[in-house]
Amino acid sequence: MEKLRTVRGVHDLLPQELYKHQQVINAGLKISDKYNYSQVETPIFEFAEVFTKPLGNSSDIVTKENYIFKDRSQDELMLRPEGTSGVVRAFLNAGLVQDIPQRFSYYGPMFRYERPQKGRLRQFKQLGVECLGLSSWMADIEVISLGHDFLEQLGIIENINVNINTLGDIASRKKYRDVLVNYLNDFQYKLSKDSLKRLSINPLRILDSKNVEDQKIIKNAPSILEYLNLESRTRFENICKGLDHLNIKYNIDKNLVRGLDYYCHTAFEFTTNELGSQGTVLAGGRYDGLSKMLGGSDIPGVGWAAGVERLALMIKSEFTNKIDVVLIGQSENFNYLLLPIMKKLIQNGIKSEIIYTGNLSKKFKRANKIKASYAIILGEEEVSKQVFKFKDLKSGIEKLINLKQAIKIMTK
Repeated sequence: MEKLRTVRGVHDLLPQELYKHQQVINAGLKISDKYNYSQVETPIFEFAEVFTKPLGNSSDIVTKENYIFKDRSQDELMLRPEGTSGVVRAFLNAGLVQDIPQRFSYYGPMFRYERPQKGRLRQFKQLGVECLGLSSWMADIEVISLGHDFLEQLGIIENINVNINTLGDIASRKKYRDVLVNYLNDFQYKLSKDSLKRLSINPLRILDSKNVEDQKIIKNAPSILEYLNLESRTRFENICKGLDHLNIKYNIDKNLVRGLDYYCHTAFEFTTNELGSQGTVLAGGRYDGLSKMLGGSDIPGVGWAAGVERLALMIKSEFTNKIDVVLIGQSENFNYLLLPIMKKLIQNGIKSEIIYTGNLSKKFKRANKIKASYAIILGEEEVSKQVFKFKDLKSGIEKLINLKQAIKIMTK
């Protein structure tokens, strides 16, 4: 029989790697809480239209990358490819429109059928924040600041570049769209197949193309910054001014767009050169039209999502599984007497393990391997005296004491 393995594009998380994921998630939730973002959790699958309506027909997520299926009721469902749509849907379902602003944080698995690479899997984790109900540019500054503080907490901000742009309002984008299409029409014979398709559906997304030939064309494309109306330009200038006040260094990238159709105004990315082609570790922007697309009121929103796997590759912390005390019976007959001792130790916050099998020599080898600090040894003599042998595995010193005395030593 062929050895069973994981499906392509998914990955087991053993303790060492999972520890780093938890470090990233805990840091993100902690700083989000300080900014008054409350954690929510949405289902990993939704009715497909929760994603297909706002993501747009030109989105790769809809056209190529979705995990979509029908359940026994013949409802069309999709494994969530991103978190924002589900959070906004939950916000609308809960009737929170009359209680804005609402600030949410979340994390969990997402699913996209992409070519697996380092830092990019088909099942991957994202941690994100969403600020709903505030149209002010101050909210945009707030979420960018939150993202910056998050990466600073992880100790990696020195290796991060912050790139920002604006997509403008509807009027500005329409004006720019016409200019961009005129420019790109001269290069139709050179555009990639995907970009050629987007030329008539959503030409701004061509600016996000990773195709080498497309990038040569995009390099000289007109900038949206030249076609902003006064309101959009003022808004973007105010955001830049806010980041300056926070001493957040940033680059204005005229070709930075968000790949989803519901974004407007601010777009931003936090990138690194340490992960090769998968250099974007956190990205987001403003999405004022999303709630209306999902059938709700027209509620403004801004937020970001960060790739947990990519950030875990960057942080320096290492998993260590140091144990406080091992419990050893001189023979297996004493194992059951060790059970209530271990329970009492655990109740006092002491990390414990009973070593069930092997002779004393093998048991102490196991204790050294797992870097235990102390050992409790139980045999005939100890049972008769209602004490046990307590050994400091670093100094080698041992003595006969009772459980209360041992707990006092280990919790000192």
